[in-house]
Amino acid sequence: MAEIRNYTMNFGPQHPAAHGVLRLVLELDGEVVERADPHIGLLHRGTEKLAESKTFLQNLPYMDRLDYVSMMSNEHAYVMAVEKLLNLAVPERAQYIRVMFDEITRILNHLLWLGAHALDVGAMTVFLYAFREREDLMDCYEAVSGARLHAAYYRPGGVYRDLPDTMPQYQPSKIHDAAAVREMNANRQGSLLDFIEDFTRRFDTYVDEYETLLTDNRIWKQRTVGIGVVSPERALALGFSGPMLRGSGVAWDLRKKQPYEVYDRMEFDIPVGVTGDCYDRYLVRMEEMRQSNRIIKQCITWLRHHPGPVMSDNTKVAPPSRLDMKQNMEAMIHHFKLFTEGMHVPEGEVYAAVEHPKGEFGIYMISDGANKPYRMKIRAPGYAHLAALDEMARGHMIADVVAIIGTQDIVFGEIDR
Repeated sequence: MAEIRNYTMNFGPQHPAAHGVLRLVLELDGEVVERADPHIGLLHRGTEKLAESKTFLQNLPYMDRLDYVSMMSNEHAYVMAVEKLLNLAVPERAQYIRVMFDEITRILNHLLWLGAHALDVGAMTVFLYAFREREDLMDCYEAVSGARLHAAYYRPGGVYRDLPDTMPQYQPSKIHDAAAVREMNANRQGSLLDFIEDFTRRFDTYVDEYETLLTDNRIWKQRTVGIGVVSPERALALGFSGPMLRGSGVAWDLRKKQPYEVYDRMEFDIPVGVTGDCYDRYLVRMEEMRQSNRIIKQCITWLRHHPGPVMSDNTKVAPPSRLDMKQNMEAMIHHFKLFTEGMHVPEGEVYAAVEHPKGEFGIYMISDGANKPYRMKIRAPGYAHLAALDEMARGHMIADVVAIIGTQDIVFGEIDR
């Protein structure tokens, strides 16, 4: 008898379907996966340790660089943790702006997931469609914070500044003449809110386009139906959250179960899967984009009719206005102290979590009364999902591993931290 033995293969670390620097050691019996061993740490930047040597305000931009597809959602958990320690009230308008941008971020995240996941499985067109819409939402990020990716827009006590009254305009160039530019600027004539409202009116038809391409597509269903099935009990035991948990049939969403900011005033539904396979998780995320669009519309309506402050008036934690700073000595001192020494946060420990596009993103923070966190621990949703890759991939083919990594929607910035 010939000796039959499994052989081991490296998948990554620079595999196009690994969604980051994942090295996966696969033990194979022919093309069937017997065991999958994820190796991580190739992107480790020591964010949690760095946080101990930076002030509370200086730590904020590190949050954008964790899951660099869901920037403002990461910031949200961080500023909520600081606000809990400070027992700080956030102006209502700032809360609505945060909720609106959380949902814009959710759509941004799901668009990238959809494009990348479809591309991994072999569908190219969806990737191009999804990036067309991401471009508009990235412009919203840029209009409000000046940066397309690492916004640093949320601050302890509110948001950096109010929504702008004008949108950046395209300029004529060698590629686009004046007539083309006029057409491109058609929906940029008003404020940022007008631009976002125009997007929300169009977006549902875009989601219909993606669904036309994929939902009943024979090849897409062959690649995702019955792949990576996780039962509700296992999903809970493995620490799943977000679409991974809801795809398995558990209706758990922090926005409904533990509402924060103004989510308790929003009308939206929680999409839930039935079988817990890759196809169900796809359907859950598609419906989540529609629900996010609903929430954004409600925020726009409220924000139009309720002007007001977007930052706390406590000058120990929020900078005074530029006008005050240049006319008032007290304000000048507050400004100087805040940006050199930073805010002093009362002693204590706190955990704050948000319903991040990928699941429950939490910040556990300990303060010893200084101007820096004594310790910060990040609860990243992708970490628990990646840990389940071995269980989800066993008995499947190598090609299915690609579909499973895609459906987990992992980003290594938050897994390696």
